Amino acid sequence: LSAPVFKAVMKRGYKVPTPIQRKAIPVILKNRDVVAMARTGSGKTAAFLIPMFEKLKGHDPNSGPRALILSPTRELALQTLKFSLQLGKFTDLIATAILGGEKLEEQFSNLHAHPDIIIATPGRFMHLCIEMDLKLHDVKYVVFDEADRLFEMGFQEQINDIIKRLPSQRQTLLFSATLSKVLAEFAKAGLYEPELIRLDLEMKLNDNLKLLFFHSRHDDKTALLLYVLRSVIPVDQQVVIFVATRHHCEYLRELLEQQPQQELFSAVTIYSSLDHSTRKINLGRYQSGKVRVLIVTDIAARGIDIPSLDNVINYNFSPTPKLFLHRVGRVARAGRMGTAYSFISSDELSYLFDVQEFIGKTLIYASNESNADDYHLLFGNVPQTIIDEESETIRKITEINVDLINLFKVQQNGYLHYVKSRPPSSYASIKQTKQYYKQIMDMAIHPIFKEIYSIEDLTPNSLIKQLKTFRVKNTIFEVNPSASNAACAIMKRKRAHDDKLILKHGKKDQSLPEINNDSDDDDQRKTLEVDNMTITIQDPNGPNYDSMEPSQKKKKKNRREVDKAFFIPYQPPDFQREKGLEIHSFERQTHDAVIDMANDDGTQMKGPTIQKTKWDRKKKKFVTVGQTDGKTKKIKTESGQWIQASYKTDVYKKWLHKSKILDKELPDSRRNKAQEHVHEDEISSAQARPKQFQQRVQQLISRQKSQLKARGQPMPSHSELKKPEQIMKKRTEQRKRQSLQRARQMRKGSRTNYKNKKHSSKPKHARRVTPNTNNSSKSNRKK
Repeated sequence: LSAPVFKAVMKRGYKVPTPIQRKAIPVILKNRDVVAMARTGSGKTAAFLIPMFEKLKGHDPNSGPRALILSPTRELALQTLKFSLQLGKFTDLIATAILGGEKLEEQFSNLHAHPDIIIATPGRFMHLCIEMDLKLHDVKYVVFDEADRLFEMGFQEQINDIIKRLPSQRQTLLFSATLSKVLAEFAKAGLYEPELIRLDLEMKLNDNLKLLFFHSRHDDKTALLLYVLRSVIPVDQQVVIFVATRHHCEYLRELLEQQPQQELFSAVTIYSSLDHSTRKINLGRYQSGKVRVLIVTDIAARGIDIPSLDNVINYNFSPTPKLFLHRVGRVARAGRMGTAYSFISSDELSYLFDVQEFIGKTLIYASNESNADDYHLLFGNVPQTIIDEESETIRKITEINVDLINLFKVQQNGYLHYVKSRPPSSYASIKQTKQYYKQIMDMAIHPIFKEIYSIEDLTPNSLIKQLKTFRVKNTIFEVNPSASNAACAIMKRKRAHDDKLILKHGKKDQSLPEINNDSDDDDQRKTLEVDNMTITIQDPNGPNYDSMEPSQKKKKKNRREVDKAFFIPYQPPDFQREKGLEIHSFERQTHDAVIDMANDDGTQMKGPTIQKTKWDRKKKKFVTVGQTDGKTKKIKTESGQWIQASYKTDVYKKWLHKSKILDKELPDSRRNKAQEHVHEDEISSAQARPKQFQQRVQQLISRQKSQLKARGQPMPSHSELKKPEQIMKKRTEQRKRQSLQRARQMRKGSRTNYKNKKHSSKPKHARRVTPNTNNSSKSNRKK
């Protein structure tokens, strides 16, 4: 490394490179495209920033931006900017952030300062590219941070337009904690013979991370959260709570603010629709330690580095294993210890089995003999005593606070919409949930609760336990049994026929001995006559049932006993792992697939088109939707894509006219470079003169130079020939001066008129009549 970069790395306290840095940095310095994956907190940001500073060396005022880093969220972009400023402290490289939610004028001025590094979110950066007609021909280093999330969040249109503006000879890097080995998924990033670096495939989770799982009802999660914050997590440790929707954020923040112990429950929120400045302030307060709890949606699940963070709570369990990995990766970073608490309701059990299959760990079900020292991967129930106490506290606070009642209703409705939109779990996990559901219900209490309460206090009431598992055996047809009730008689015959199957299914999980079949042959073989056809039904519990199809059963046994040396499975060994890492699952792609009917040449087929209409509240009438003509307010980009016309406005043109950035006296090199970023239609009026006049001025200047050179005289610093900008500036100053003079004269005239009017308004009797003494004195002198 060069001296400035090495000095900054040493000042950050890095002594030994991490495994991902040891693998990636030499390959990046060889100008190879890289797709790198390593677990959270392993130093991926430094792995692409250090070689970037080594390549760029120093600031070049005569070129545009030379490095571009795209991030999925604003918080991650700001964190990358902060880290890049620290590593580039001893270089003169200029870095700027282009984020949504900030003023466009400030970003215009930042880009006119010729930054070397741009750290941006895709939406706002594409907006500026179209608005300013920005040229990215000098970009040689492109980084997609959290690449899988960038391609998942729907930025395909923006990324495609940005890539079209980049030069073909560039170096592209993709970094994330969860990347698939199928590089075809990242073909849209424009990779060329990339080097795949995947570390920690078997050890996706940090060794210093503890995972604790609590099973509770969905309505009891809030009470469990209050208890964990008050009694389980130490007071001096900070917490991040991941919830499903922004409505949960607002409800939990309001509930925690109403608690009496504010040093335990001080909280701030971050979610996508929150104002950018508010998000910045809340994150700053949390990082400085002024508040203890940060309630967030999955917007903060990636990349956010909080060094003092020790605990994560999954209030709503993550619907995908990859998201779970990023959530719990906020803790146990850079060698610190960390704990992740997960609250799991009955409808989230299948997602828990998905995570278990993905991370390759087996959960331990709590029992009365569980070791109280190690809680890692322990799954247990929550005692009802704790839920009742905290629920009573919530009820008392809610009774006197109307806002909490309204927020609770809103978050309940929001959760119903969330359940409809979350991705479904796999079929194998649903099958496992049904298989182990009774075992999970009968689990013992998690041993972490036994540290404070005694065993007698945590022992559930037998009557309540029976009520939880109580299930009515009689149907509605058997409520009032009577001889005349035909429905009751039918249900009795139905029970007599299927009672043995029900009992066998119920005792299958308990591994009880099989039921003795004392029934007659009439119960085992039944005959139905339907439309002159005789159908014989064999009872599955009958003794002769096993001997009906011996050949099929032998085939099944032979298929199970295969030789693994010669058997090729239909799925690869890492199928479940790669399925969890892929960007879009095949099921979701087929669900969203649409068949478009078009001709072979790509044009649309001719025929009657069906116009869809919708009600416009502002216009108070039905308007057509789905049109592709100019009325839909779309413009065509350089890459040939039609996008919304809101990206192209006159904001940049007005800012140029207001700031007069091109009319300022800049060096010729920077002036020419600044003019390259402006479209021909947006040149100032002083520069849009006829070409003949410009040529005439250049001829006069060159003639003057040649004459002075022949005489041996130097060229004067201030030339008598003026440029059009100087002439326009002088004329405007002259007009201002003239207008000021006219204003002064008008003020003077108004003052004199006012004095004369005031003098003439005096009454006649008030005027003093003075004798004409001057005439008499003059006559006396003559005499």
